[in-house]
Amino acid sequence: MGVATSGPNEVLVVSGCCRSPPTIKINGGRAVYCECVHRVQRLNLNIMTINVETHKVYTKLGVAVSVSGVAQVKIPSNNKDMMNTAITQFLGKNQRDIVTIAKETLEGHQRAMLGTLTVEEIFQDRHKFSQAVFEVASTDFVNLGLTIVSYVLTDIRDEHGYLRALGQARTAQVHRDAAVGEAECARDAGVKAAKAEQIRTKADLENRTIIAQAERDFLLKKATYDQEVNAKKAVSELSYSLQQAKTRQNIKEETMEVAVVERRRAIDVQEQEISRKEKQLEAEMKKPAEAERFKVEKLAEAHKQRTVLEAAAEAEAVKLQGEAQAYAIEAKAHAEAEQMARKADAWKEYQDAAMVDMVLDNLPRVVAEVAAPVCETKRIVMVSGEGGEVGIHKMTREILDVVTDLPDTVQKMTGVDVSKALVASRA
Repeated sequence: MGVATSGPNEVLVVSGCCRSPPTIKINGGRAVYCECVHRVQRLNLNIMTINVETHKVYTKLGVAVSVSGVAQVKIPSNNKDMMNTAITQFLGKNQRDIVTIAKETLEGHQRAMLGTLTVEEIFQDRHKFSQAVFEVASTDFVNLGLTIVSYVLTDIRDEHGYLRALGQARTAQVHRDAAVGEAECARDAGVKAAKAEQIRTKADLENRTIIAQAERDFLLKKATYDQEVNAKKAVSELSYSLQQAKTRQNIKEETMEVAVVERRRAIDVQEQEISRKEKQLEAEMKKPAEAERFKVEKLAEAHKQRTVLEAAAEAEAVKLQGEAQAYAIEAKAHAEAEQMARKADAWKEYQDAAMVDMVLDNLPRVVAEVAAPVCETKRIVMVSGEGGEVGIHKMTREILDVVTDLPDTVQKMTGVDVSKALVASRA
């Protein structure tokens, strides 16, 4: 099993078992298929550009021309019937085959349409020719499952100069009409220029008259205005001088008042400076002296109290230390006395057992002392007689003999038979 997905520019067709009619998916549709019994095919929906060339086709009046056109063709995705037709016609073919079929169809219709029109009709109204080819070919393209998006006639030409002659005649006509139009325009322009000059001169004279009248009125009014202005200017100058004198007098009075105020402020500042210096002297000399005296008194008092407290603390510490030492000595003496009493009682009750226990406790030390000379020896030379043992076995046996003789030695020294005591303790 598999899943096939169509792209945005293609149609997906799944055919085979249980697929009648075939499954069609477009614009990203999906279809489930089985590779063994189904066949998955794709058909491109992109626009195809077709260049249509028609060479040496005789028009209605027997003039041979060649034309070129460009058409845009595609398989419509919004018309189910046309898409089914296109699938039937083109499924399994590549885009080049589809372009070839569409091109041959368009070329036939283009050739047929050229035979129904004159060269002048084609040359003068290309849009009409393109529209006619588009309408005639659209029917056949619907039967193929294709649609013509656009068709444009791009070029028309001939090999005998017919189009060129048409162009020359039209050019001569245009030149003639241009010359006539230029002469008429020159004539009309002269008439209109004369009329315009007349009107301009009249307007200029009227304008100058109006300007002269305006200048006269301006000068009269200006004289009147100047007289009034000069009178008011004189009054203003006198008023200005008087006001200036008053202002100077006021400034002088205010300057004197400012000097008096400044003098008073200077006196106040001097008095404040004197007061500040008195306070400064008091702060710098009297206050520090009092502070230093207070500091010395407090330091002396603190030293005295610290001395008294240290003496009391030392006496207390000596007293406590003496009491602690006396208590420790007393406790140690009681403990030693009690230990000695218990040892004496133990010795009384367990004379032989205690002796044996002591011997056994010290037996490892005795053996170690016996073996010490051997441990310190760096080299041993052993000599054997006839039939005697040789080697390390002999030395080991001698050490064991020494250890074996220890119970006899203990019995001689203490009177306690260690062997019997061990047997009794085990029993």
